[in-house]
Amino acid sequence: MNMSFSEQQYHMATLKETTPQWRTTVIVSTSLQKHETNRMLSAQQHRIRFSDSVDPGTFIFPLSGTAFLLVDPQDLPGPFEESGLFERIETFVQVHRNSFLLLYAPFNGRKELDILSAIQHRFLGSNLKVLPVRNNAEIVNGMLTIAKATSKPHADSVSDMMSLAQAHVTESSPVWEMLRDQL
Repeated sequence: MNMSFSEQQYHMATLKETTPQWRTTVIVSTSLQKHETNRMLSAQQHRIRFSDSVDPGTFIFPLSGTAFLLVDPQDLPGPFEESGLFERIETFVQVHRNSFLLLYAPFNGRKELDILSAIQHRFLGSNLKVLPVRNNAEIVNGMLTIAKATSKPHADSVSDMMSLAQAHVTESSPVWEMLRDQL
């Protein structure tokens, strides 16, 4: 499908206007049943399914294949090195191919920075991505942004938009203009 740049822009704008609000199912650990994020997800009309069979603190977005583990440093007993946190994260990473750690840190105190640094150092090179979050709104926004961008119909849309941006950069690049002039 060969379209000019302006036709592609119009197509993408029309696609955006006609796309309904994104809704998905979220499998949530029963340990998070009373967590505020569930109310926020429900308010956006996402379907919440609670499960005892997923690790405590876990949110799973089956349609996008992403999983999020919520860790609050304030809930860790004693020194974090002895809390079993690394083992818990290791199990999470082994079970979930596309895994994200939501490190809840409402302020950047020394303890939060030490934990963040230790986790990044320990899991460097693994498929774990660490997302520091400061409040429930950031938790929900971060999860939904990643889950939506990686879900099939939206991943294709993002890919189309990236192709469009690449075409625009290429078309307006002075280097490409110079090369075309020399041919």
